[in-house]
Amino acid sequence: MEHWESGPERSFLTISNILKENKSMAKDSFTFLTKYLATFSGEAEESSTLPEAKEEAVRAIIEFVKSPDMFQSDLLDMPVVGQLEKDGKYSLVYQLLKIFLTQRLDAYLEFHAADSTFLKSYGLVHEDCVTKMRLMSLVDLSSTDSGEIPYSLIKETLGITEDEVEYWVVKAITSKILDCRMDQMNQIVIVSRRTERVFGQSQWQALRSKLAVWRANVANAISTIQASKPDEGTQGVQGVTTR
Repeated sequence: MEHWESGPERSFLTISNILKENKSMAKDSFTFLTKYLATFSGEAEESSTLPEAKEEAVRAIIEFVKSPDMFQSDLLDMPVVGQLEKDGKYSLVYQLLKIFLTQRLDAYLEFHAADSTFLKSYGLVHEDCVTKMRLMSLVDLSSTDSGEIPYSLIKETLGITEDEVEYWVVKAITSKILDCRMDQMNQIVIVSRRTERVFGQSQWQALRSKLAVWRANVANAISTIQASKPDEGTQGVQGVTTR
């Protein structure tokens, strides 16, 4: 029996197709579509089944790029999506996904300039893509260790005027991809939290490492506090005199 005809895999795809008919359920439809695509492991015994899901992988990429409120995806980690990279028909679709998840606005503009008809063939609107890529680029700028982004760098990277910088920062905040504050005096944005555009295996490993460090720090703090407390037994006999 073919891979896509059995088990919960087919159910994920069926649910996704039902939900996509309702625009208000677009995110839920996408979620079930990615669950379906994730069932293709890419291992040797599965490699012959990957082409069966090629069209669905393309649909997932286009839906992600088109969505104005989805800024994170693990599609690049999926073997069923990776097969598109060297596909004669769909390699540009894969390239577009890679730009949206790993690069900045300048890369997208170069991509569009090289083939301006590509977006239209998939129902994508250039202006909408520019808007999303500006937000994606702003998130990428926030990845510095200092968490500080100069206004001048935002202006240059997003291709906007100086007066538009704070508008785009606020737009990122309302889109819930950044938590930050603007230091207008020093012309910098100070970021406290950002959304990871790609959240795959490497991001999970990094998160586990951070949690391990956090647990160790908490344990050390508790040990230090306990060590600094006076011994209760000693405290109880202090001030007692014998007659």
